[in-house]
Amino acid sequence: MERLPSDSEKDRKYVRARKRIEEIKGFYQHLLAYCLFVPFIIFINYKTYWDYKWFWFSVIGWGIGVAIHGFIIFVGKGMFGKEWEERKIEELMRKEEKKWD
Repeated sequence: MERLPSDSEKDRKYVRARKRIEEIKGFYQHLLAYCLFVPFIIFINYKTYWDYKWFWFSVIGWGIGVAIHGFIIFVGKGMFGKEWEERKIEELMRKEEKKWD
């Protein structure tokens, strides 16, 4: 027989989901800022001194930052992060419950 989740368990899951949504939203805001910044900085470089392409330093530097942010949000959290630990504990507890049923 499968047990129903308690209200505190539902609340905990809601808070975790809400936090995850805020993290993902933060990444997309970061990505949007980067996408708006790149053409602007290229335009500034073009209007000032196009012979030296200095915009690459900021585009590559910030691009690495966006890539790291994306990795942390979409890959790093899933691999051995706090949420992974909680999911694994819940999975093992369910297996243990089934074993005794």
